[in-house]
Amino acid sequence: MSDSVTYTLKDNIATLTMDDGKANAMAPAMSAALNAGLDRAAREARAVVIRGRAGVFCGGFDLKIIRGGDETVKAQMRDAGMALLRRLYVSPQPIVFAVTGHAVAMGALLILAGDARVGLEGDFRLGLNETGIGLSLPVTGLEVARDRLAPTVFQRATINAELFSPEGAVSAGYLDQAAGAEGFDAAVDAAATYLAGLDGGAFSETKQRVRQPTLDRIDALMG
Repeated sequence: MSDSVTYTLKDNIATLTMDDGKANAMAPAMSAALNAGLDRAAREARAVVIRGRAGVFCGGFDLKIIRGGDETVKAQMRDAGMALLRRLYVSPQPIVFAVTGHAVAMGALLILAGDARVGLEGDFRLGLNETGIGLSLPVTGLEVARDRLAPTVFQRATINAELFSPEGAVSAGYLDQAAGAEGFDAAVDAAATYLAGLDGGAFSETKQRVRQPTLDRIDALMG
């Protein structure tokens, strides 16, 4: 598909693998490549798996762009990321995240939009570290986090920039399960196979009913 995202299809499950050789930064090119993969999967698959490379799922927005002087490019990156987050959040297809390592900032927001989130056990950190690096969370990200994170950790996670181990991320609401290296791929496959086997129309309609109110709230807050 692209230099940063590869696409494979097996048993009606499309897998999009992010690998830019670095932190899998959510630069405009990465967002575009994921969107292209989702477009293709909409035609070919019943479920989608999005995974990172070994040790890194996604390090968030590209810090070189954030700390650069081009405000237009910054806005394009932020807008593309938020549009992708919204798309994933109400995707009519099931979305499974295979969290292969660190997932911070925009990377953590992405996995909050999933229907099943499997994390690899290890010395990894997951969470919204924006305030720790001098950034504020966008409204869209905050409201998705409010919807998916456990109420008891929401303020710690967003205001205090607390990061979690994969096991802690399950309790916090970033992940649904954490698996060791030997069982990780099998757990991802099992989650995707289960979701792909559900009635597509009923899944899509129910997901829309559950999640659209959050997007409506976001639109009202930004309006």
